[in-house]
Amino acid sequence: MSHVEHLQELHGLPAFDFPERGAEQELPEAGAVAWRLAVDAYGGTPAEEFGDLWTRFLASVDPAGVRAIVVGPWGEPYDNDSGAIVRHLVDARHQLTALRAVFIGDLEMEEAEISWIEQSDVTPVLEAYPLLESFGVRGGTGLRFPAVRHKHLIALSLEAGGLPGEVVRGVVASDLPALEHLEMWLGVEEYGGDATIADLAPLLAGERFPALRHLGLRNSEIQDEIAGAVAAARVVSRLDSLDLSLGVLSDVGVNALLGGQSLTHLRLLDLHHNFVSEPVARRIEAALEPSGVQVDLSEPGETWEDDGEVHRFTAVSE
Repeated sequence: MSHVEHLQELHGLPAFDFPERGAEQELPEAGAVAWRLAVDAYGGTPAEEFGDLWTRFLASVDPAGVRAIVVGPWGEPYDNDSGAIVRHLVDARHQLTALRAVFIGDLEMEEAEISWIEQSDVTPVLEAYPLLESFGVRGGTGLRFPAVRHKHLIALSLEAGGLPGEVVRGVVASDLPALEHLEMWLGVEEYGGDATIADLAPLLAGERFPALRHLGLRNSEIQDEIAGAVAAARVVSRLDSLDLSLGVLSDVGVNALLGGQSLTHLRLLDLHHNFVSEPVARRIEAALEPSGVQVDLSEPGETWEDDGEVHRFTAVSE
């Protein structure tokens, strides 16, 4: 299965594709859907420029009623970074007064591999919308996230085949007192994923984000190290759910979790897409499921052996 798919909803609203130029279609109420805005750079007819699409969108709906925006392809993904998208959003801040959720980079593999998506400094969107509650980005190439302060952000997700350590450090250093849901796809070093356990240390120590209830440190080639750090991390005691999925988690990481602090307070421990043996999988299920913890160990990963060396791969890289 693909782990990189179009969003079906955002902020509790169903995603709705804003129609292409010339298409006749009745539009829903501005606040009833999450508006997906995208241009097809590979269509059979000349594609509409994203700037023209954006202008047409603001003229077709009541901007003051728009609650959620999902940005898909904005042109050739490897030639044009998201800087123009950020500027469009920032410039429209006095029109989009009800905007509460934004996702930038909603591209599937057929449109662009995740590491081909050129991002930029996305934090001006947070600065322009102080009431924003949900913010997500797909693609780590060129992504920048210097530390910010935002009083109302509840959910932050950064999906990447390789998330730069500089980005992780910026997130961890941010002042986000309302943040309840944090998800970062750390990825692999080959595609820029050079974050370390040290970069995560203030987060794991419980020094950041007092409202945090869900933590996802996913899709990592150092998933066993992360599991070992999480096993003793103070932040875990206040979580409802913990997600270490999509990476190369093995018996080493699960045994670290089993030997660490109690996890019986969790509602969900998501470990899907893993390289865990059957006996160890049964051990962690037996340790947690009687306490009501849902343990997801689905989608065992496939290893590849070369000259006696076993290789494991994250779910998402290029």
